Amino acid sequence: MPSNKHRNRGSKINDDTMMPPNKQNTPSQEYEDDEIEEMQHTDFKKFMIRTFRSFQKQILELQKSLMDKIENLSRENEILRKSQNETQKLVEQESVIVKRNQNEMKSSIDQMTNTLESLKNRMGEAEERISDLEDRAQENIQSNQRKEEEIRNLKNIVGNLQDTIKKTNIRVLGVPEGMEREKGLEGLFSEILAENFPGLEKDRDILVQEAHRTPNKLDQKRSSPRHVVIKLTTVKHKEKILKCAREKRQITLRGSPIRLTADFSSETLQARREWRDIAQVLREKNCQPRILYPAKLSFVNEGEIKTFHSKQKLKDFVATRPALQKILKDVLHSETQKHGHQYERRERKNTYQ
Repeated sequence: MPSNKHRNRGSKINDDTMMPPNKQNTPSQEYEDDEIEEMQHTDFKKFMIRTFRSFQKQILELQKSLMDKIENLSRENEILRKSQNETQKLVEQESVIVKRNQNEMKSSIDQMTNTLESLKNRMGEAEERISDLEDRAQENIQSNQRKEEEIRNLKNIVGNLQDTIKKTNIRVLGVPEGMEREKGLEGLFSEILAENFPGLEKDRDILVQEAHRTPNKLDQKRSSPRHVVIKLTTVKHKEKILKCAREKRQITLRGSPIRLTADFSSETLQARREWRDIAQVLREKNCQPRILYPAKLSFVNEGEIKTFHSKQKLKDFVATRPALQKILKDVLHSETQKHGHQYERRERKNTYQ
């Protein structure tokens, strides 16, 4: 029994030694310390042995725990080493792949650089060719412009020559075909004078030098009659007849309406036609317009007679006259648009050529 008591006390002392410092200074602990002092030497030795063995057991357990942890760390280290090796192998493989890809990319970049350089050289050659073609096109345009200018000048010269040759001619429009079989064209002209201008028909100085029908070159199936051209001996007689025709306005042959006009070249006729719309507007405003020989426009403005050889001169003059500008605004605008379309068609034609 005492041994058990000492054993219990020894275990109790052991428990007390394992307790934290803040729990050791109680009265019961002091009492147990007194009991330990009173213990016999043998019992204290047994107590120390048991305490040592307990410590030894704890150390063995701690050692085993440490060995287990070391073993676990060794296994984990081995796993990490294997993983590191695998990762290194993967890195080496990826490095090889990346290096190969870099080489391929470098080769591709070199090829692209060579291709770009080749394209750049081709573009340079193409730009030089385009520049040469543009220079040639510009030269062709200038050459065509010079040719057009020469053609216009030649047409003007030819037109002036034709107008000079036709200066004494009167063109009669609306005379039915075959009517001249009876009296001839000269006789029909005398009949026109007698029917419309009795005073002129008696003028013996008015002589017909030549009379003929114009050839119908454009349309052989044309239903309207060909024009009759009467060539007089002097310009004075032609102007006298045309003046009377303008005053009478309505000219007839055997009751049917006809027209008397001066005979001009096709270029002059076209130039005269271009004044018609403007002359019509001026006529409606009582400006007394007239288309003079060969293709000049004359009208009254602010009590003065103004004459213009070209539409550009008319536009310049109209720009200084607000009232006249208001009258001719629409017709001049339409003329500008028409000439613009003609210029665009001519430019497209030159481009295609």
